[in-house]
Order: sequence, then C-alpha cells, then structure tokens
Amino acid sequence: MYCPFCNHEETKVNDSRLAAEGRQIRRRRECLSCGERFSTFETAELVMPLVIKSQGSREPFDEQKLRASFFKALQKRPVAQEKVEAAMGRITHILRSLGEREVPSRQVGELVIEELRGLDEVAYVRFASVYRSFQDVEAFREEVEELRDRKRREDLAD
Repeated sequence: MYCPFCNHEETKVNDSRLAAEGRQIRRRRECLSCGERFSTFETAELVMPLVIKSQGSREPFDEQKLRASFFKALQKRPVAQEKVEAAMGRITHILRSLGEREVPSRQVGELVIEELRGLDEVAYVRFASVYRSFQDVEAFREEVEELRDRKRREDLAD
C-alpha cells in the first residue's frame, strides 16, 4: 500500500479491527519511510451480475436503485428499516448465488415484488401497479383479489 503522504510503497500494519458491523476491516498503518500513520478500510468485493434491461441494454446491478425502489413503494408505511435491509440482503444474496454474469431486469423485479408481498401489502400493490403497468382500476382489483386469495390459502395452511 502506498503512503498517502510521501507515496512510498512500503507500509506496515500496526493494528487491524472489524468495522461497519463486521463488513469491513480497519487497518492502522505506518509508512516505513516518513513514519506517518493512516487508516485503511478493507471490504470484500463481491461481483454482482449485469442487469439486462427490457430494451436489451445492460447495466451494473445498482444497490442504491434497489433501495430507492423499496423506499418509494414503502413511503409512509410502517415497516422497520431493518426489515427492508434484510429483504434487500436476501435479494442480493440470491442474485450472487445464481452465479450468472447477467440477469434479466424482470427477474430482479420479481424478487422485489415477492419481498414486498411479505413486508407490506400496500407497498406490494404500489410496486406491482408500476412494475406490471396496470392500465385501469380493474387490474388493481384483480391484484388485490389475488393477494386476498393467497392470504386465505396461507391462513388455512397454518
């Protein structure tokens, strides 16, 4: 690691500790040339697949875009931040574990819609209305009926 003060290429690690709830390692370093000390943060670089958009273009998976979709659907809904983060974690884990270099945006959307169904029914219908391009009130009604039927089946199964 190059020293940020004198650009010397040799530094030594004096201390390493977990940071960011165990997702990073903070290292205290010292330059072997000028003696200055500085910190570095190390995180795992996990390769996410490219997302193939409906028009055929490809773009890198963007966790901020995923987060924005969740928060737009969940706006003014009583869902804990921890639950949203857990849902996003499940989606990114699934996408990583597929082992694919590319995934269709439709597949990402379906993962989001499934997570929202479990988090909040109103957020689910909001997202579904945009995602599935509802054209009229009848489409909303059908989606709500399907949601009710699914809930009844789940209640009977318990």
